[in-house]
Amino acid sequence: MSMRAYTRRELAGLTFAALTSANASPPKPNSKINGVVIGAQSYSFRDRSLDEAIQGMVDAGLSHCVLWQGHVEPRLGQGEDARRELRKWRTSVPMAEFAKIRDKFHRAGIRIHAYYYSFRADFSDEEMARGFEMARALGVKCLEASATVSQAKRIDTFASKANMYVGVHNHSNLTPDEFARPEDFEEALRGTTHIRINFDIGHFVVAGFDPVGYLERHHRKIIVLDIKDRDRDGVNHPFGKGATPIREVLQLMQRRKYNIPAMIEYEYKGTDTVAEVKRCYDYCRAVLAPAR
Repeated sequence: MSMRAYTRRELAGLTFAALTSANASPPKPNSKINGVVIGAQSYSFRDRSLDEAIQGMVDAGLSHCVLWQGHVEPRLGQGEDARRELRKWRTSVPMAEFAKIRDKFHRAGIRIHAYYYSFRADFSDEEMARGFEMARALGVKCLEASATVSQAKRIDTFASKANMYVGVHNHSNLTPDEFARPEDFEEALRGTTHIRINFDIGHFVVAGFDPVGYLERHHRKIIVLDIKDRDRDGVNHPFGKGATPIREVLQLMQRRKYNIPAMIEYEYKGTDTVAEVKRCYDYCRAVLAPAR
């Protein structure tokens, strides 16, 4: 069989096409599934550095996230000296560092929906205010916080000044001043203008409440959903194996067109983090697939 002889112009064109293909950027992930945004709390990748966490999200196919402060702040240990050093870092770190982080996520094709910065009772006013500056430098309009009910009005003062919302995060600890019960959210929202809800459906189940009904009644006040699968006794499971109604929650959001991003929070004991987050994501994709 004879071989065709290519002209010099044809050879140049083939070479350019090959080089263009080799240097092309890989396709960006898209994890908006049939109208529902699925992403990850970067805390899911707590065993990795920030850069490794970003790559892990890309490898899992996720294009949305909430950025956990543990991927940004220095790890200084415990004790009073460490606390002073952390406060010093928070109040002096240049906002250009957060702009660099924003650019890393942008290049990876991942949208940051919120910065998770947990306001605690020992925060100085400057630490409080800086959290909103950090969020703005990251390009986001809201924060999430593991705070206490009694702090809500103080947080709201700073949030109002910054014109940003703060979603308070619930846990399953049914003790005074902790966010766990519907009444705790209600108290924090009463008399405040910029407090919203970061709704963790797994913790809500362990606390003894129904996340489907709560979501249906209060979706307008929820800015981000955290999804994990837990039994009522608190044991974490792969998605679909515990008592948390993840399927029902996601399908409700799809059916009612709630504009609330749902973030995977990987906490059960698995093998490789990226593989397990992808497993969680695959479950979400399956329950949101069109009926056949």
